[in-house]
Amino acid sequence: MASTEQQEHAEALLQAQVGEAYTTDGSLDIDGKPALKHRTGGWRACRPILGTEFCYCLAYYGITFNLVTYLTTVLHQSNVAAANNVSTWQATCFLTPLLGAVVADSFWGRYRTMVVSCCIGVAGMIMAAVSAIISIGSIQEIILFIGLYMIAFGVGGLRPCLMSFGADQFDDGDTPERMSKGSFFNWYIFTMNIASVISTTGIVWVQDHYGWALGLGIPAIVLAVGLSCLVAASRSYRFQVTRGSPITRVCQVVVAAVCKFNVATPDDVALLYEIPEDDVFSMKGVERIEHTNDLRFFDKAAVVTATDEGATVAARRNPWRLCVVTQVEELKILVRMLPLWACVAFYYAATAQANSTFVEQGMAMDTRVGSLLLPPASLATFQILTTIVLIPIYDRAFVPAARRITGREKGIPDLVRIGGGLAMAVLAMAAAATVETVRLRAAPRKSMQTPTATTSIMWQTPQYILVGIGELLATVGQLDFFYSQAPPAMKTVCTALGFLSVAAGEYLSSFVVAAVAWATASGGRPGWIPDDLNEGHLDRFFWMMAGLGCLNLVVFTVCAMRYKSRKL
Repeated sequence: MASTEQQEHAEALLQAQVGEAYTTDGSLDIDGKPALKHRTGGWRACRPILGTEFCYCLAYYGITFNLVTYLTTVLHQSNVAAANNVSTWQATCFLTPLLGAVVADSFWGRYRTMVVSCCIGVAGMIMAAVSAIISIGSIQEIILFIGLYMIAFGVGGLRPCLMSFGADQFDDGDTPERMSKGSFFNWYIFTMNIASVISTTGIVWVQDHYGWALGLGIPAIVLAVGLSCLVAASRSYRFQVTRGSPITRVCQVVVAAVCKFNVATPDDVALLYEIPEDDVFSMKGVERIEHTNDLRFFDKAAVVTATDEGATVAARRNPWRLCVVTQVEELKILVRMLPLWACVAFYYAATAQANSTFVEQGMAMDTRVGSLLLPPASLATFQILTTIVLIPIYDRAFVPAARRITGREKGIPDLVRIGGGLAMAVLAMAAAATVETVRLRAAPRKSMQTPTATTSIMWQTPQYILVGIGELLATVGQLDFFYSQAPPAMKTVCTALGFLSVAAGEYLSSFVVAAVAWATASGGRPGWIPDDLNEGHLDRFFWMMAGLGCLNLVVFTVCAMRYKSRKL
């Protein structure tokens, strides 16, 4: 009798040990077997991923920061043409991640998408370097732009997949690993900023002093090293199963709901169609999402009508006429995110001023610091250094302290963190407006024989620091938020939304600046943003952006309070 009890006890312990040995999120190892916790994932897998991220950012920024110089000095393009070409290319680099995310979530998976994209990126950078060797004008330009847009498609696969693949290495069912996932997003942005600093100094210096062939060849070598880091650690990764096209799944719900526009939604949600849990084939790789009571219109897609009665078996079901509750809830999650996404996009429209109107403001100031002449664009270094310095402090000091007070794994909710970033953008605009007001009062007039700026450019430092703090809060927070709240089948797509918000913000910034310049320059007036800022009122533009930022923060707060977080 005793031996029987001992045997049962031993079997129970063995089952518990086996359960603890494997991940709980259904991830697999490189051989397609259930992933073992002690052999895969965690920081052992994330270190080479962060290494690849470092190499990718170093290579990408090494081309981006000085590209306009290459176009004007080597290809002899005009300032306007060069600026437009760079802007179009950068916008493409922020739009292609959505395409890469769909490919990753639908067909190839994140790892394969990254490897293929990295190879395309390396080939594109090699072509860019080759263009510096060929001196035949038209051929040189063709080779360069083919290479640049190959890089754009390579970036499209790397940007969303690197971040989401790194987050995949932490099991949400394991509390310590789930807590580490928040740190991963912090260190991801930290790595990106370190690479940015090295690119703006080291690689740009090589391009200016040792020629473009070497200066454009180094990024290709660096990205190839990043690809090697990614592939070398393949056996330590955890892989998520692809679940079909997320775009198709969303469209199916919309079409089915519209087709059943006149169908009443039942009060009993149990009557809505859901695949039975014992249907192993249909539910394979699908995480069931519980029904929610808002956005009830989309529930019509899961209503079983008379024409659907004979097709409730998954094999015979028309997915464009009848959708499961889990699929409907995936669309609801995306719809709930959209207002928050729009608010984040406006945040990037405000912070985009750091690369445009902030620089123009600095050009109208005294750039002398001791015996040095500071390029106005170099003040952005304060923004980058602020983020680099504060991320370790935030991750190692603030989060543990806040965790003890709030009891939350991340210290503070993602939406609170994002809201703090939006507030920093408002303060940055207010600081810039204050500096501009002071600068205008001290600005030299046309009547002066030797007009020289008297306001030191160092007064811009606080506004750049505030933008850096905003990046720590809003950028990291929104990437963490979109990934954690995303349905399992749409992790990469929702991560791409974070990068898409940057592109939307850049476009919105261009529109706002153009609209303000047009509206304020009518009737022969110079307007708020003329070529000679001493004749304009850039301060009013900054105050306007601060006011719109306050309104954006209020809207975000209301949306955040109404937002229903997905249960993890």
